[in-house]
Amino acid sequence: MEAEPEDQEEEEAAAAMLWSIQEALERQTQQIGASACGATAVVDVLKALGVDVAPEEADRCVQTRLRRNESPLPDYLLSRSEAATGHVYLRPGATHAQLIRGAQEASGGKAVGRFFHLYPRRRVRLVSWLARWIRKGAVPVATMNMQVAVPDGEEVPDAWHHQLIFGVAPRAVFMTNPLDVVGEVEVHQRLCSQSVLLVRREDVLQRLTPDGPPSDLSQIQSDPRWWKLDVEGQVRRMMLEEELEDGPRTAHVSIPAAYSSGVTLFALTGSDVAQQLLKAPELPLL
Repeated sequence: MEAEPEDQEEEEAAAAMLWSIQEALERQTQQIGASACGATAVVDVLKALGVDVAPEEADRCVQTRLRRNESPLPDYLLSRSEAATGHVYLRPGATHAQLIRGAQEASGGKAVGRFFHLYPRRRVRLVSWLARWIRKGAVPVATMNMQVAVPDGEEVPDAWHHQLIFGVAPRAVFMTNPLDVVGEVEVHQRLCSQSVLLVRREDVLQRLTPDGPPSDLSQIQSDPRWWKLDVEGQVRRMMLEEELEDGPRTAHVSIPAAYSSGVTLFALTGSDVAQQLLKAPELPLL
């Protein structure tokens, strides 16, 4: 069955590429180490804008925050809240604001960025919106909660993630680090997430003392976001489950994340598209 003319026009309008797949294979930056996905995305953003920057310089400018794995539970959870992004194997983090500042500094002021929130849900056709900006010369980076829209049978990832979007096609998004083609619906779900991180049960329990949840957890609860999620109560319930031989086991503790889900669009400073980016309104709420 042939597509209606209007549908065909819409599909053609929803296709745009910064790089071909072959170019992405050749040009993408592999994860640059424990300094992870945010700095890696910045390197590729600047590369796509024609600005060459050493990965080490991008990493320094982004100022990635790391997990404090050796800390007691309260400080560990705080560090996870701050460092919730990274590759599934590498666990550092940087917010979209750090990416914008990092790209600007690493490029010597040649690049500018603007973040667009996609949570709460917005009135937008994601692929068509991305295609319009890509055709104008903007370079998108997605900040996604990878713990959302996990395929059946797969383990829940341990982090959020920044990925360069090097192109879109009807109902598909092309990204680097790792090089992947992901369905529009799946990407949109990950881009429309509350700022929450799931911390694995074993990562919580191994930092507990025999006396119970440290009293310092009550200090975390003084932050309204931690209080609203009742993080201390979640930890106590997890401890009670350990005392029972049978019964369900809670897989994760939910904590606030420092990250916002959405898309950062980058452009060359002073360009027409940069001016349009800076003046564009937020995407309207549904």
